[in-house]
Amino acid sequence: MQQIEIGAFASFNIAIMVLAAGKLLHRRLRLLRSFNIPEPVASGLLVSLLVGALHAVSGVELGFNLAVRDFLLLYFFAGIGLNADIRTLRAGGWPLLILLAATVVYIAIQNLTGVAMASLLGLDPLVGLLTGSVSLVGGHGTAIAWGPRFAELHGVQSAVEIGTASATFGLILSALMGGPLARILIRRLPAPEQQASPEDLRDPMAETARPGPPITSFQLLATLFWLNMCLGLGQLLYAALEALGRSLPLFVCALFAGILLTNTVPRLAPIPWPAHSTALAVVSDVALGVFLAMSLMSLQLWTLQGLGGPLLLILAVQFLVAFAYALVVVFRLMGRDYQAAVLCAGFGGFALGATPTAMANMAAVTQRYTPAPKAFLILPLVSGFFVDISNSLIIQRFINWLS
Repeated sequence: MQQIEIGAFASFNIAIMVLAAGKLLHRRLRLLRSFNIPEPVASGLLVSLLVGALHAVSGVELGFNLAVRDFLLLYFFAGIGLNADIRTLRAGGWPLLILLAATVVYIAIQNLTGVAMASLLGLDPLVGLLTGSVSLVGGHGTAIAWGPRFAELHGVQSAVEIGTASATFGLILSALMGGPLARILIRRLPAPEQQASPEDLRDPMAETARPGPPITSFQLLATLFWLNMCLGLGQLLYAALEALGRSLPLFVCALFAGILLTNTVPRLAPIPWPAHSTALAVVSDVALGVFLAMSLMSLQLWTLQGLGGPLLLILAVQFLVAFAYALVVVFRLMGRDYQAAVLCAGFGGFALGATPTAMANMAAVTQRYTPAPKAFLILPLVSGFFVDISNSLIIQRFINWLS
């Protein structure tokens, strides 16, 4: 079996072409637009299918160097932070707590679903926990971190492989869930809630192809400079937390750095600020699009062969439970309005996948309808920060119970 890895520079440029292909497919195929499928999802999955077919025919394992990918994710979340002023944060206080509470309850339900299905299928209940929040809400990182413990301390064979394969399949399901879910909810809303107002078109999560003020080279340079300042400050925050024995995902640190800068610098110095600018909209849109294109085109679908029928059935049930929970519970708790519908699209993204997928799901919805700035601020704080802590505690409680 031959393994080939494409270098970082080439992988980055391929991802650009994949994103461009996704935008073209989105324009040509009404089905993708109707169900709010993110542009890089359609083309990224298509490339991963082609790579999987190559592996099936020739045995070649084609991989991509993803060194650029995480840098783009930091740019995207720093951009969200730069658009978050204190007034927005205050307005998002209660909804943030409500979404957090709903998510914590869902994590427990997801684990109960996995354990119950595993027991019904004659599998070790701990395997069901691996196909619960360990790999789905937790994603690849949590699955890799917890897998050895399941294997060494609890005797679960191939725990890491089960966890990572489940996380990969969950990522695909999450990318396909958010758009159709939001479509169902938005069609129930009054027509005015689906219309975009002219002042909203400057929101960075709005469709950047719509008419807007032209971008000057100075504006673009200033935007890149302040994004880089967010990344530098975020790195310092990350290092300081590690020194204190704490940890946060680096993209959350970049988000907090953006919030800090946007609520201090413009008040201290009367300088042009990139918040809610067209330049920041374009950079954010491209960063997230290329990130997701790289993530999906690099999926090694042949690793899903090891899941088998029972585990695929568990994941199918997990998809239905997540869809129903967002549709019935999250939408009602978050206010039954357009912002709630966008949040449900994002919830579907991280309930089975990851925060970037959640953001792409919401971006696809807002491109078709109207921006939802509160949703874009609330969701990454919940899914990128609070959920990691809550999920670890809940996983440990389930392990103690099942052991």
